[in-house]
Amino acid sequence: MRPRVRASIAVLALVLAACSSAATPSVPASATPSVAAPSPAASTAAVDLTIYGASSLKSALAKMKTAYEAANPGATITISTDSSTALATKIEQGAPADILLSADTKNPQSLVDKGLAAGPVTKFATNHLAVIVPTANPAGIQAPADLAKPGVKVIAAGDTVPITKYANQLVANLAKEPGYPADFAAKYTANIASREDNVAAVVAKVELGEGDAGIVYVTDAKSSTKVTTIPVPDTANVPATYGGVVVKASPNQNAANAFMSWLTGPDGQAILASLGFLPPA
Repeated sequence: MRPRVRASIAVLALVLAACSSAATPSVPASATPSVAAPSPAASTAAVDLTIYGASSLKSALAKMKTAYEAANPGATITISTDSSTALATKIEQGAPADILLSADTKNPQSLVDKGLAAGPVTKFATNHLAVIVPTANPAGIQAPADLAKPGVKVIAAGDTVPITKYANQLVANLAKEPGYPADFAAKYTANIASREDNVAAVVAKVELGEGDAGIVYVTDAKSSTKVTTIPVPDTANVPATYGGVVVKASPNQNAANAFMSWLTGPDGQAILASLGFLPPA
């Protein structure tokens, strides 16, 4: 074969090899980019959860938000607090909440009964009641019996607010205690000077001295530096059971259920205990 022909064939072979290499590049396995499908945990964590909570849970929820977001990168918790009844009503009207955490079991159970909850009520804490007075205690209240004295201004909550149901039960129990007059409940009721939207508003008004006393949760009394607690007889005190539900309309039910599991687990319970809440009964 002539030298010129051999050279042309060699050039052609090189061109064909180059084209083949460009069409199907050879990349070392270690250099091949790997695209992994997101794990269920990762997709659950990257979510914004809206939690409606009883006003008595405000401090606890603030701590939970910090702890939960730190333990679950990508998760964001938005908190709204008010009377449990008001929050349940908002959910019934279509408010975009993922979870309701109530100061009772009645309000979350009402969502279950109306088909608005994704599951049964989860009990997550217990509270007790306390009588609070302003630090200066201008009315000189020394015992719960003094709430029935003439001229004492009692700050209470509205009839539908959970604390009112518990307070009424406490007053009925106190009326049966030795040394309390039979008409103690009637005199206490006559001394109610105002009814507030939630228990936080009751505490605030007593702190400001706009009332002489109020019946609130033990945890509310502990969290305020502007009130003094008047001991309540253990035989008359009332346990308040807190319950929560995942809202059926929530687009984040997996993440909401994960939070509820965390709440009833050691981390959530430790936060509640640090503020004076007791485990669910």
